[in-house]
Amino acid sequence: MDDFLDKLPQMDLMRSEKMTLVQLIIPVDSAHRSVTYLGELGLLQFRDLNADKSPFQRTFATQVKRCGEMSRKLRFFKDQIDKAGLRCLQRHELDPNIELGDLERQLADHEHEVLEMNSNSEKLRQTYNELLEFKIVLQKASGFLVSSNAHAIGDETELHESTYSNNGFIESSFLLEQEMRPEPLNQSGLRFISGIINKDKLLRFERMLFRATRGNMLFNQTPSDEEIMDPSTSEMVEKNVFVVFFSGEQARTKILKICEAFGANCYPVPEDITKQRQLTREVLSRLSDLEATLDAGSRHRNNALNAVGYSLTKWMTTVRREKAVYDTLNMLNFDVTKKCLVGEGWCPTFAKTQIHEVLQRATSDSNSQVGVIFHVMHAVESPPTYFRTNKLTNAFQEIIDAYGVARYQEANPAVYSVVTYPFLFAVMFGDWGHGLCLLLGALYLLARERKLSKQKLGSFMEMLFGGRYVILLMALFSIYCGLIYNEFFSVPFHIFGGSAYKCRDTTCSDAYTAGLVKYRGPYPFGVDPSWRGSRSELPYLNSLKMKMSILLGIAQMNLGLILSFFNARFFGSSLDIRYQFIPQMIFLNSLFGYLSLLIIIKWCTGSQADLYHVMIYMFLSPTEELGENELFWGQRPLQILLLLLAFIAVPWMLFPKPFALRKIHMERFQGRTYGLLGTSEVDLDVEPDSARSHQEEEFNFSEIFVHQLIHSIEFVLGSVSNTASYLRLWALSLAHSELSTVFYEKVLLLAWEYENILIRLIGVVVFAFATAFILLMMETLSAFLHALRLHWVEFMGKFFHGDGYKFKPFSFTLISYDDE
Repeated sequence: MDDFLDKLPQMDLMRSEKMTLVQLIIPVDSAHRSVTYLGELGLLQFRDLNADKSPFQRTFATQVKRCGEMSRKLRFFKDQIDKAGLRCLQRHELDPNIELGDLERQLADHEHEVLEMNSNSEKLRQTYNELLEFKIVLQKASGFLVSSNAHAIGDETELHESTYSNNGFIESSFLLEQEMRPEPLNQSGLRFISGIINKDKLLRFERMLFRATRGNMLFNQTPSDEEIMDPSTSEMVEKNVFVVFFSGEQARTKILKICEAFGANCYPVPEDITKQRQLTREVLSRLSDLEATLDAGSRHRNNALNAVGYSLTKWMTTVRREKAVYDTLNMLNFDVTKKCLVGEGWCPTFAKTQIHEVLQRATSDSNSQVGVIFHVMHAVESPPTYFRTNKLTNAFQEIIDAYGVARYQEANPAVYSVVTYPFLFAVMFGDWGHGLCLLLGALYLLARERKLSKQKLGSFMEMLFGGRYVILLMALFSIYCGLIYNEFFSVPFHIFGGSAYKCRDTTCSDAYTAGLVKYRGPYPFGVDPSWRGSRSELPYLNSLKMKMSILLGIAQMNLGLILSFFNARFFGSSLDIRYQFIPQMIFLNSLFGYLSLLIIIKWCTGSQADLYHVMIYMFLSPTEELGENELFWGQRPLQILLLLLAFIAVPWMLFPKPFALRKIHMERFQGRTYGLLGTSEVDLDVEPDSARSHQEEEFNFSEIFVHQLIHSIEFVLGSVSNTASYLRLWALSLAHSELSTVFYEKVLLLAWEYENILIRLIGVVVFAFATAFILLMMETLSAFLHALRLHWVEFMGKFFHGDGYKFKPFSFTLISYDDE
């Protein structure tokens, strides 16, 4: 048996790749090129030999800082290009001869140029905005001044009499009366301030002015009728022009301070109409010149940004690569002679030849007189886990890794999940109409695979695109299970021929509820369509799906136990095989394996035996006669034997392994305190007494016994709970089918009974939306998560430790597009 198993071909995904710990001794003059070539290869994971040092204490901290500064400048260029709305043709090819210093100088020059242009543009834009506001204020405020003067002249006599003729007593006039006096505004002491303010601040601004002047002011405002750009945010904002009439220098000071506090810009408007027109012409002339200057500056800036954008992607990739190289060099140790760097790392065993060739090429290209020394080291700690995956297997591997990374060389559940995961999903989702909808979605993602892989997608679309092959397999298995259930949006079809049942006689009017008799062999494939709508439909499908769920669950749990056997055999742990795998297989199959056998026999023989009664009284009264529940000859003695084996398996799991481990430990360390005479220093270095005593103290029998006790109880109770957990296959399949039936019969068919075309259209729309959002989205997610739980807990819990760590090689492909 062992020879046969050893001769089986190796599969990449069955176990993780064999890893080797290697040491590199790299001369300083070829270190940068060697690490760069290793990053292009992407098959070596460096160990940090300077973990005790801070980032600022490392050898190449200066170079890392320079790369970080260049990255900041590149992000600045990218923001400027995006803000300008430019889309430049970008080249992705790298220039291997570019020097970091040259690139640094280029970026500094470009940044200085862009900053200078931005500063000039901002000053010009601010001047343009001020002139534009001045023009609007001149246009709007002049109307207030003209109407004010005209009103004052018209009411000259009346105002003069009412103000100054009060029984011969001359009083100082009020502000409103002063405004309407016939004298010019500057002669009467009435003054005004004009300006412009944001529309959302206008009410608070007016209220504050009123309180500050105690009502001794007249406030006029009007919309500006055009939006003005805010220089700080580059957004268009609505503003209002205002004119405040007041009297006195103290009021003027208050109003100006309030204007400054609210960000209102004040502009002087002359009272003379001729001067207003002359000033307006000057402002319009300057605005025209500024527009031309701004356009020319914008074109010049866009040309400069286009020149930068043409090489932006190339420069960003180059800087990221350089920073990654220096970060990796900081993980290496400087030799005491300062002439070479010493590094350690993990690599797959198959990649040693490729790494050696790459290092030789780096030595040759850097014209180094000394080559890189590359040799294998002895590893003490566990190596990282590395699986070589493709487009199909990568998504399933990510699903497994979300639970835990496999221990080094541990059996990989992703191999079996490629089939079992979409199949268990389909058992819950079985409807070939819904499966076709999923298939169309998966085919769309596959057809646009090349285009979507280059686009930046949202989190939801990225998740769908990453799992496109998972969705494809789920759709195909859903179509298969839907054909078995004979459901197309809950409607049965005679796809594989006519039904096995027919009406008993011509008077049989209701063929779906009564009067059906079987007249030929079973339906060739799947469920007979005549079950749909019959009185026994639900009991029949319930029984079928429930028993099928148990069979699938026991089969998958047995697969998990078999994988635990291969794990124990691979790691040479005979104790786990004898005292864990064998009793677990006996216990599980003595009870639930026997139940699966009874289900199959009942299906094959058509017996009416009650399996609930058989399993319950197998424990309560094992010697009692079975009577009508006897499915085969010798069933009662077989049940007694299986029950005894199940009871024996529990102490078999619990006691032998801890005592066997204790015996092995005592034999291993017995007599070690008496060392051999003439023991060399080398022998002491290999296994010093302190290490032996430390290992001996680590063995705690009580702790191991308690751990084995917990593990045994967990398996015994888990056998029951895990088997019951697989009944979710039945529950969700039934729920999906019944929900689909409700939408079909109570929405679509009910609306179709009306002759009104509008009601029919509403019914079709409601049915389509319910199918899309409830059955195709919520039910898909529900079945996906339940299948995930069955794999993570019920299946992988039998053999999977998941306490490893991923192999993360130094590779440029993994860092090129990461956000910093």
